[in-house]
Amino acid sequence: MLMENFLHSKKYWSLIEMCYVEPEKEVEQSEAQRKRLEELKLKDLKVKNYLFQAIDRTILETILVKNTSKKIWESMKRKFEGNARVKMSHLQALCKEFETLEMKAREGVTEYFSRVLIVANKMRTYGEQMQDVTVVEKILRSLSEKFNYVVCSIEESKDIDQLSIDELQSSLMVHEQKFTKHSGEE
Repeated sequence: MLMENFLHSKKYWSLIEMCYVEPEKEVEQSEAQRKRLEELKLKDLKVKNYLFQAIDRTILETILVKNTSKKIWESMKRKFEGNARVKMSHLQALCKEFETLEMKAREGVTEYFSRVLIVANKMRTYGEQMQDVTVVEKILRSLSEKFNYVVCSIEESKDIDQLSIDELQSSLMVHEQKFTKHSGEE
């Protein structure tokens, strides 16, 4: 996903979609056609270079025989995405992990949000259509007991369906700072 975004930003994604094809030797071409093909070939080499830089050395050895960026991309996609059963298995494991997440007693708000969002984002990459409200509700359900009154207050005063993850985190961090301040005074 990151590499796809990167290639889109460099305006090279079209090469992955359409594929550069080396013309046959005996085909007559105008100067403009030759120039256009040279430009495409150079762009394809740049894309291949970007892909090679992003690939682990051990995997790189298995795709060096691919002669276009499109073929390299397709090979990487097959290697890393796996088939539908493997993806579903990963997603099920992530769903279970998401369901069982709980804030630990000495864990801070920032650390807990990070753990929840890492799992939620992995689930999204495997195709789960997870809405922010689902993450917000999960976090509110699974905070440590010291946040019980804060959760009640948030649920009473705010529309949970409209509450963003960032707003929730900000609000909880303010309360966490108050907890820290009070425990420091005692």
